[in-house]
Amino acid sequence: MISLNSIIFNGMDATKIDVQVQISSGLAKPDFFIIGLADRAVKESAERVTNAMNALNVTRPSRRLTVNLSPADVEKSGSHFDLPILCGILCALGILLEDKLSKYLIMGEIGLDGSILKTDGVLPASVWAKNHNMGIICPASQGAEAKLSGITNILAPTHVLDLINHFQGVCEIEFPKDNIQTDNTTDTNIDMNEVYGQQAAKRALEIAAAGGHAMLMVGPPGSGKTMLASRLPTIMPDMTTEEILETSVIYSIAGKLNGTGLITKRPFRAVHHTASPVSLAGGGSDARPGEISLAHNGVLFLDELPEFNRATLEILRQPMESGKIMISRARHNATYPANFQLIAAMNPCPCGHLGNAALSCTRAPRCAEAYQNKISGPLLDRIDLHVDVDAVNPWDMKPDTTNIPESSAIIRARVVAARNRQLQRQGYVNAMLNGNALDNFAKLTPEMTEFLNTAAERVGLSARGYNRIKRIARTIADLAGRDDIIMDDLIEALSYRPINRGKYGVKL
Repeated sequence: MISLNSIIFNGMDATKIDVQVQISSGLAKPDFFIIGLADRAVKESAERVTNAMNALNVTRPSRRLTVNLSPADVEKSGSHFDLPILCGILCALGILLEDKLSKYLIMGEIGLDGSILKTDGVLPASVWAKNHNMGIICPASQGAEAKLSGITNILAPTHVLDLINHFQGVCEIEFPKDNIQTDNTTDTNIDMNEVYGQQAAKRALEIAAAGGHAMLMVGPPGSGKTMLASRLPTIMPDMTTEEILETSVIYSIAGKLNGTGLITKRPFRAVHHTASPVSLAGGGSDARPGEISLAHNGVLFLDELPEFNRATLEILRQPMESGKIMISRARHNATYPANFQLIAAMNPCPCGHLGNAALSCTRAPRCAEAYQNKISGPLLDRIDLHVDVDAVNPWDMKPDTTNIPESSAIIRARVVAARNRQLQRQGYVNAMLNGNALDNFAKLTPEMTEFLNTAAERVGLSARGYNRIKRIARTIADLAGRDDIIMDDLIEALSYRPINRGKYGVKL
């Protein structure tokens, strides 16, 4: 029996799979069996491998051929088992040596002509192999991706024949070259200085970036909500090395790394309102990460928030609190990180012109109340900053020397300074402050506590909303470079909570 190594991923957790190949007698007619709780894609490997052997002029043994994927009680999926299965058969036929191949983690899809094709998860697989003192054999198109993990023992052939020639000493496979570029997930041509007016919204966006807070913008069409949201990544701090690798691993598992290199820019995932619950949370037959996880360490932007299916939106509640998402299926329980920053935007009513007598429909304000009630209270309670984005005054849109907006670089400098204060003080952003840490790092004077308690009682704030005001006040103080929160910080923080929609007269 031949035993080689491959891998599967259950969320971010990896499980080594022993690909066991045995050629035995027992049938008058030769047959090819793949066992070990394999899905359809894995079982179809028998046809791909058989045709690849024909292309190599290797005769399949005229006996029973059994491939067992161990452990047998773990479901296997994906086409990356093609290469280890074929390598196992070649070892059984004496063409390759098991003792040499057993030192590698092997993955890759096989074409009918014996070419080795791209597969998902090469980056996390190479990280696992490096941590377990193994090499990796992967498709040539992903050799540079494997190299990103820091692993030095990489074989990245384009064809099975290249692998055979390498191990037989005919022609060695070259070490992968650095032929991939840094991925840019955000548009570097946009800047906050292109946004005229909207001082209150830009202030709230700065607070959101500094403290990692969720934010909801409400305003008429064309007021600049999407424009503001798309520029949030331009004022956010750079990703740390740990964040870069973790985010890149998620994209590799999802098959979205595409040979472009590590994800070094904070992700900005703008999800359409027709998105299904599975596309947002993740799932499917192989429990792939969804948009929530693809936005990890970055921004998840939901435009036209009330137009989303309510069941889809409710998925956000748990990961917004815990920073991770668990996908539970009949045969899968996968957990992915989901530490994203939610930025949402919506019109105040279906027509979008509530409060404008010239443009609003005849059903106002009743239609606005029904429209805004599509979003559940528990979800709204988890959003820190609620901001009205009014239509821009035409006079503010004309650039002159008196109203030149600040650039992203200037705002970003303040945000980075505030973030550094938070990391030095508690090791994480203010949006994650809870329990004793919140009490210790967001202390209020007796006067401020009395003021906040009175306000909370009058407007009916929940305990969650109460704590969120303290977190926002802490971020405002950090932006100002203050060690202690002052009354002005608390008052400004309270203004961002959804007490009443003011001029619209509709609670949200």
